[in-house]
Amino acid sequence: MLVLLRVFCNHEAPQQVGVGGMVEDLIVIKNGEHVMPTFSAVEMAGRLAKLRAHMVEARIEATLFTSYHNIIYFSEFLYCAFGRPYGLVVTEDSASLISANVDGGQPWRRTQGENLSYTDWHRDNYFRAVQKLIPDGSRVGIEFDHINLDSRAKVEASLPGSEFVDVAKPAMSMRMFKSAEEIAVIKNGARIANIGGGACLEAIGEGVPEYEIALHSTRAMVREIAATYPHVELMDTWTWFQSGINTDGAHNPLTSRKLEKGDILILNCFPMISGYYSALERTLFLDHASDDHLRLWEVNIQVHERGLELIQPGVRCCEIAHELNEIYKQHDLLQYRTFGYGHSFGVLSHYYGREAGLELREDVETVLEPNMVISMEPMIMLHEGLPGAGGYREHDILVVTEDGAENITDFPYGPEHNIISAR
Repeated sequence: MLVLLRVFCNHEAPQQVGVGGMVEDLIVIKNGEHVMPTFSAVEMAGRLAKLRAHMVEARIEATLFTSYHNIIYFSEFLYCAFGRPYGLVVTEDSASLISANVDGGQPWRRTQGENLSYTDWHRDNYFRAVQKLIPDGSRVGIEFDHINLDSRAKVEASLPGSEFVDVAKPAMSMRMFKSAEEIAVIKNGARIANIGGGACLEAIGEGVPEYEIALHSTRAMVREIAATYPHVELMDTWTWFQSGINTDGAHNPLTSRKLEKGDILILNCFPMISGYYSALERTLFLDHASDDHLRLWEVNIQVHERGLELIQPGVRCCEIAHELNEIYKQHDLLQYRTFGYGHSFGVLSHYYGREAGLELREDVETVLEPNMVISMEPMIMLHEGLPGAGGYREHDILVVTEDGAENITDFPYGPEHNIISAR
């Protein structure tokens, strides 16, 4: 199969027609200069070294990542798919991003590695890029939990002599342990989430719709990210602010519902820095809380505080879940619990990522170790019509250390702080 490739450097316009009037399938667009990265070259080299060590052990000659989270983790580029596939090919001596021509030179500027763009002028040029970067007959690592059936079939057709093995789980295990640079970014994210929480409190008032409160919070966080990291792309920071019945789900989006006195509220602030998610979540009430609401809130806080104590090196995730279940059982509330008690932090968002091996659930046997970063976020939800109806959730982020855990969230919680006066 003929694959046409051309390199376009600064001040040279990429004309899409090549020699003899033939359309180019693959191009390299070196437009502008490389931007300042969030992570050092030493940090990124360390990540690739871990991956390559696994590849040697598993006899993998090339890895093709397709997910948002692994591509950004190993290249520092967060793609916008918009219906087009992306990839990162890692071999023994190279790391090459495959991006769509629609992005221009932005992937080249932001990737810590090489970049190859494919054009739209022939169907499936993406797979021609895969062919160029991976020799047929290789043992190839792919993400079984991400690549879809159609893409997998086309990759296999492009490399008919190759063997394909899973790298998703090993890569997840690598991401579970955070470097000092990653922890610094996550700590800044937690600090910025607290700013978003403060902005939520400023905007809360009787008759104010959920989306107006969220807009105020998101603006505050984006501005602080820009001030702290002026070199990063400002994307994906968001706020969910839930009120009344809308508190029943942890991921319920914004609505136009206006706040009323006595409403149960949950603020959810999510700053994003170079693909790294941080979070702050708190239960609040507007003006007052009923006795039933207060009782349930206090129980959830009891679970939260005990959970913070249990996050220690050497403790299994499932052990934490089982012990916290007992507190809910004592108050006949376990049936109202909605999800696990916490999850890992790092390259994560509402549309990508998830280190499933580091979740505080009854079926996760992972032992907590230093440099893991995990949340404590118990939630219960009682249906409308029940005394104290609504969802209750607190959320802190902890960095596991050699001899304990550091809580990097310092936003206040509980009735003393979060019953907000109606304005």
